[in-house]
Amino acid sequence: MEFLTSHFVAVRRFVVGAVIFVCFGLQAFAADTYRIVHVYPHDRQAFTQGLIFLDDHLYESTGINGKSSLREEDLETGRILLLKDVSEKYFAEGLTDWGNTLIQLTWQAHVALVYDRTRFRFLHALQYDGEGWGLTHDSKNLILSDGTATLRFFDPATFKDLRHVTVKDHGKPVPQLNELEFVHGEIYANIWHSDRIARIAPATGKVLGWIDLSGLLPASERSSDEAVLNGIAYDAAHDRLFVTGKLWPKLFEIKVIPGEKMPGPARRPK
Repeated sequence: MEFLTSHFVAVRRFVVGAVIFVCFGLQAFAADTYRIVHVYPHDRQAFTQGLIFLDDHLYESTGINGKSSLREEDLETGRILLLKDVSEKYFAEGLTDWGNTLIQLTWQAHVALVYDRTRFRFLHALQYDGEGWGLTHDSKNLILSDGTATLRFFDPATFKDLRHVTVKDHGKPVPQLNELEFVHGEIYANIWHSDRIARIAPATGKVLGWIDLSGLLPASERSSDEAVLNGIAYDAAHDRLFVTGKLWPKLFEIKVIPGEKMPGPARRPK
C-alpha cells in the first residue's frame, strides 16, 4: 500500500490467489472481468491513495510525505481545478465525502483531516488509533481500512469506533485491504500489490466475489513496482465505475463483466 523507499521498512507483498472455490456438492464462480468503456488522462506524478466522484468531478487524495495533496479534477481532461497541499508531516491516504465535507486519512499520524468541500478550507482533525489506508461510507457510517483484514466502522460526527468486521474469502482472512468504495450496497476494496478488487458484504465481511483487472495497465506503462492498482470511484448518478493506480498516466471507466458459474463435482450416489 505505501511507497517503499530506503526510509520505509520492506513489507512482503500480498498476492491474491485464484478465486475459484470448488467444494464437494457446491458450485463456484470465476472472478468477474471487465470491459474498458473510456480512458481518461491521469497525472502520472499522483501517488493515488483515495478517489471519489462527486458533482461531475473527481476528488483525489495523493500520498508521500512532502507530496501529499487534496485535488479536485476535471474528468475529461485530468486538469486540476483545485489543489490543497497537505503538510509534509502527513502521508495522506484514503478519502471520502460526508455531507458538505471531505475527509482525508493519514497513514501513521492517527488523524483524519476534514475540509469544506467547496474550497478545501481545513475545518478540523479527527483522531483514530492505528493506521489509515482506505476510507468510504455507507448511509450511516464511515468505513476505514488499515492494511489488515479488518474493516472498521466509525461515527461520522465523533469518529468513535463503532464496530468492525474481518474480511474473509471462504473462511480465510484477506489482508492488506487498501482503497475503498461503496458500490451497490457492497464495499469494493483494492488489495495492495494486486490487480484484483474484492467485493465485500458490509454486515459480515464476507467476500462476495472478485473483479480481476489484470492487464488494465500493462507493465510497460508502469513507472515502478509501486505503480499499482489503487483508486476506485463510483458515479452513482450515471452508474459509472472508475479505476486508476498510483503513478498511472490513465484513469479507466470500466464495465464489470460477471464471471461464469463453474460447475462443481457431481455428487456420488448414496
